[in-house]
This record gives sequence, structure tokens and C-alpha cells, in this order.
Amino acid sequence: MALREIVKKGDDVLVKKCREVVKFDDRLAMLIDDMIDTLRDSGGVGLAAPQVGMLRRVVVIEIDEEQGVIELVNPEIIETSGKQVGLEGCLSLPGQWGISSRPYRVTVKAQDRNGKEFTIKGEGLLARAFCHELDHLDGILYDTRVERMLFPEEIEKLNAGELDLSDECYIEE
Repeated sequence: MALREIVKKGDDVLVKKCREVVKFDDRLAMLIDDMIDTLRDSGGVGLAAPQVGMLRRVVVIEIDEEQGVIELVNPEIIETSGKQVGLEGCLSLPGQWGISSRPYRVTVKAQDRNGKEFTIKGEGLLARAFCHELDHLDGILYDTRVERMLFPEEIEKLNAGELDLSDECYIEE
């Protein structure tokens, strides 16, 4: 396994649509393994292949160690419900945060690294991660979906635990 460099906003690869994976082989497995290592090293929640420079429809998500890593190949959202408005960031836009609206519940159809189809449901943070990472596969960055980006002064207060965003963040199940 290897750590890969996370591509930052401004790189053209982040605004291109990814190609479907048609070959389920050792190269795909290596990409997924490298993405998992890179995600864990970054401290993030999710990582899409274009964030490591690969225009393939591959995503890895790890909300917590207990649930483990979710590997999604050729994922597509097939159902959503509810609404959550909350804080969102991205490894490709380090140090930036915005308030965005996403579905509260999401169902995704995908394939595993061997090509076997499955569906997975998530709510809350997992649903947000599904939406965020699948947007990357279509060249969409979260900052184009936000209601507003936080100002640097707000980020300082957020990091110090002095910012209350409860009037802007909510859930509608």
C-alpha cells in the first residue's frame, strides 16, 4: 500500500467526470487500498478517486473504525429522503468549511472491488459523505453547493470551540 497525494482545488482533474470501472483487477484493488491508506492518513471521512488524480468511479468512506471502510465502485444514488443542513469540508479544499444542505437519508447502489453489486443505506454523516464523494465523481466540488462558506474568523472560532452554528444547522427527517 502507498499514500497518494491529495489533489487540491485548481487541478483540472477535480472538475472532470470520471469513467466507469469495467476492469475489476489487481490495479483496481491497489487503487482502493492506496485510497484507504491515504484517507486514514488524512484524518478525513471520505475520498474519491479524482482526489488522488484518477478519473475512475471509485470512493472510499470511513465514518468510524467500528463500521470500517465502505468501498464503492461505480456508485449511484438511487433514493434520498429528509434534509440536513450542516458543516461540510473537503480534503481538496483544506482549511475551508461551508454550510450545505444534503439529504438526511441516502441509498446507494454500487459494486465492490470484485464487481459484485450491492446497495447500502446511510443517514446523517454517512449520507452526507455519500453525496459529497459521489459529487466528486461528476466533477462537482462541495463549495459550489454550499449555502455559504465560513469566513476565516469563523473558522478560527470554530477550531477554538467558540462558534455556535445551531441557528444555521438542522435536520428534517
